Amino acid sequence: KCRTGPMDIVFVIDSSRSVRPFEFETMRRFMTDIIGSLDVGPNATRVGVIQYSSQVQNIFSLKTFFTRADMEKAINGIIPLAQGTMTGLAIQYAMNVAFSTQEGARPPHKKIPRVAIIVTDGRPQDRVAEVASQARNAGIEIYAVGIQRADMSSLRAMASPPLEEHVFLVESFELIQQFGKQFQDKLCGVDMCVEREHGCQHSCVSTPGAFYCECNPGYRLNVDGKTCSPIDACADGRHGCQHHCVSARGSYSCHCRTGYSLNQDQRSCSMIDYCSFGNHSCQHECVSLPGGHYCRCRSGFTLQPDGRSCSATDLCNGVDHGCEFKCVSTEGSYSCVCPEGQQLQADGKACSKCGAGHVDLVMVIDGSKSVRPQNFELVKQFVNRIVDLLDVSPHGTRVGLVQYSSRVRTEFPLNKYHSADEIKAAVMDVEYMEKGTMTGLALKHMVEHSFSELEGARPLSHNVPRIGLVFTDGRSQDDISEWARRAKESGIVMFAVGVGKAVEEELRAIASEPVEQHFSYSADFTTMTHLVENFKLNICPEEGKGEMEIRSPCECEALVQFQTNTVAILQSLTEKNILWAHSLAQMTARLEDLEKQVAKKK
Repeated sequence: KCRTGPMDIVFVIDSSRSVRPFEFETMRRFMTDIIGSLDVGPNATRVGVIQYSSQVQNIFSLKTFFTRADMEKAINGIIPLAQGTMTGLAIQYAMNVAFSTQEGARPPHKKIPRVAIIVTDGRPQDRVAEVASQARNAGIEIYAVGIQRADMSSLRAMASPPLEEHVFLVESFELIQQFGKQFQDKLCGVDMCVEREHGCQHSCVSTPGAFYCECNPGYRLNVDGKTCSPIDACADGRHGCQHHCVSARGSYSCHCRTGYSLNQDQRSCSMIDYCSFGNHSCQHECVSLPGGHYCRCRSGFTLQPDGRSCSATDLCNGVDHGCEFKCVSTEGSYSCVCPEGQQLQADGKACSKCGAGHVDLVMVIDGSKSVRPQNFELVKQFVNRIVDLLDVSPHGTRVGLVQYSSRVRTEFPLNKYHSADEIKAAVMDVEYMEKGTMTGLALKHMVEHSFSELEGARPLSHNVPRIGLVFTDGRSQDDISEWARRAKESGIVMFAVGVGKAVEEELRAIASEPVEQHFSYSADFTTMTHLVENFKLNICPEEGKGEMEIRSPCECEALVQFQTNTVAILQSLTEKNILWAHSLAQMTARLEDLEKQVAKKK
């Protein structure tokens, strides 16, 4: 068998009237012997046969048969044409039709040798030199085999160089079978992949006198012609995946982020509605999030510690009252109040905002795993409530946002957005990071990057206050003391907000002096909206001065305000106690009535 790599071979057989029947039989055996020595198949050597006399007839093309048995059967069924000898016409047909890709020839870029074996016993009746030259220029290697009366000059005009390797003259049809064995050696040659150190990374393909390297599916050949690299089907950007493209051996597949499922188009993603599974156990409402869900109570109710059930509460705690500073409950209703020195706006909720003062404010929020997705949504609402206090503009107050967990990420710098609406929209698009609590790393990032002029902080010479607001719900996993100190030494006024398991010692270390005015704490996320009220007077500078308004708690006005607020809180608690006492009296009376009924039955 030939060990040479795949070829496309077409036999061009002379069946003119000068070839007698028994002589044509020897030509059949010549072809079957040659085919018997080849490794035939769709990815190996392909074989086609045409016969000619005054016309050309296709016996079978390169794409017709891929087994030797089928080819031999077709060859044995050939009926000679027995007319003239139009060899040039046959070469023209082989070049234009038999070796076309439509008829099964492999494309030229695959470098599969194209070989034509012309067997004739006479002189051509048409011109062969010009058409044979065209065929050779088209990449067809021509072997010319003459038998008995063949014209040597015509054979030489048809064959490829070197002629001594491509022109053969056999004295009689009886000797063609013996010649076939010699021709097999000439056609097959040596396996260059075996005889030489080819260096191909994947596979070597031998051709007559040479070889080339090929790569496995999903890989492409490098410029060195030997090594292979994986084909990254995602790299060209045409995959159309909404979330993630994953390349795999020349192909790709689209994957969705956690909490999303792949749609039928295998490209776009939809958020999984975890509430639709029906196992959430929420008493009132279930709200789906990427990767999970949380329970929400209707207006006038408060979510209980189990995260599922709801209980009625006063209107200030049970509804989204929208009060910017403070909500004061009254029987069956509520009202909003503003801090001293500020007036309630026409909407009955907002207070007068920070006006001409300029502030560079960077909020650093905890995105660790302990916060949980539903609470992180509340944190974003908390941030936007603070934004509502500010007069945001390029020349007024600038706001930046940083999120941290085990790493730190700038959500947007100070010079990114120029209006409160833009900032609030960007805050709601922030994705929850999860993982650890590296508060010290976040403080370092804030000092070195967030308050740099490159990210929009105004030069210190402009005397624009720099305010850092750190929000956390737990103990830091790294040291905070050094970068908390550096932040304050660099002129940043630091506020610390703690929720839940936040450590008071760490909050105090972060907060600027006086500490009591610069740190706040809330027991849980659902009640932290009151913290916004504590910041407005400290965050907002005096009108047009660019300095922080720090009020002494011992001033007469402050004492009066404290007294007023305390009385309001005590009054609210008294009203609640009265309601509870009334309910308790009703329950006691009901129990006594039941005891009397039981006694009568006995």
